Amino acid sequence: MRTALVAGNWKMHKTLPEARELVSALREGLEKLRPGSSEIEVLICPPVHMLFPMAKAVAGSRVLLGAQNAHEASFGAFTGEVSVQMVAETGCTHVIIGHSERRHIFGELNPVLNKKVRAVTGAGLIVIYCVGETLADREANRTQSVIEKQLSEVLSADVSPAKLVLAYEPVWAIGTGKTASPEQAQEVHSFIRGKLIGLYGKPGGDGVRILYGGSVKPDNADSLARQPDIDGMLVGGASLVADQFLAIIGATLAEKRNKSPAGS
Repeated sequence: MRTALVAGNWKMHKTLPEARELVSALREGLEKLRPGSSEIEVLICPPVHMLFPMAKAVAGSRVLLGAQNAHEASFGAFTGEVSVQMVAETGCTHVIIGHSERRHIFGELNPVLNKKVRAVTGAGLIVIYCVGETLADREANRTQSVIEKQLSEVLSADVSPAKLVLAYEPVWAIGTGKTASPEQAQEVHSFIRGKLIGLYGKPGGDGVRILYGGSVKPDNADSLARQPDIDGMLVGGASLVADQFLAIIGATLAEKRNKSPAGS
């Protein structure tokens, strides 16, 4: 059984005092939920300047720390960029690569993301690699072909499945209030699962967690987490509000327990 993962992508939000308050509330809420270590992991991905102070804020807790992005080079004349090695020094265990905003606002293409994924996993960190289609792609029935390209041009057998998490984020559902139905999400997750099994074999492909991201809220988290190939959530706006994020974590945890043999 795959361990669930709920990751909060803070994007460009929160002052340092606000971040500390949020983490304090998150730690307190997780103590009440008391999740088992093999049941669920909780990850926060704050802005880069907060990584060191947030590493201190989550120390000794069940909360993991991740970065929202990293440059593919180890060092060099890249003003404003941060390398994977620099990220690792803060205590991060995860890095998000290929988020739709990086693709569509900052113009990051698959060849660059290919290098970034390898930089992250090569440094021993876990990559959360994001894939997803635009509304135009979906309406033209190109969802699978778009995602297949995003997978085939970035992943290969040299990327360890043990260091890989996939996140399906339909671009049309990010920050719009629209959400893929549980059935729509499961259909794409199942397609991704098949591609991962084709790449890594059944044990390896079955072991990779696939998250759903796209206007995840407390009122839809349970129905999404109930799907067999949805292993957790990549949460945007709702991760900035402790009560909402904890509700999503709680719903995911409950469905994880329902999926387990003991809960059946």
